[in-house]
Amino acid sequence: MTRRHYAVTLQQASEESPTLHMLTAMTRDSSDRLKAIELLLPAGLRQSVQAGPIDGNTWCLLVKSNAAAAKIRQLLPALQAHLRSRGWEVNSIRLKVQT
Repeated sequence: MTRRHYAVTLQQASEESPTLHMLTAMTRDSSDRLKAIELLLPAGLRQSVQAGPIDGNTWCLLVKSNAAAAKIRQLLPALQAHLRSRGWEVNSIRLKVQT
């Protein structure tokens, strides 16, 4: 195994490592999903939501409070339908409250 003694960018590292490449792609996909639904979220809640992990057809949103999660839970059917209309196969959206 050859050891490198020079710096590489994150992009270079992700292109050379299949695992990092997959993680980078999943992170980008999750961020793209959040951008797609952002306008469907009430303006006051947008800062309370972050893109989370994708597990098959389930996507997770990270939410800052229980109150924000309760409101977003009401919007889940519309959010899922919007994502499906944009080409993502999302059967469910999970909410995880960050403490």
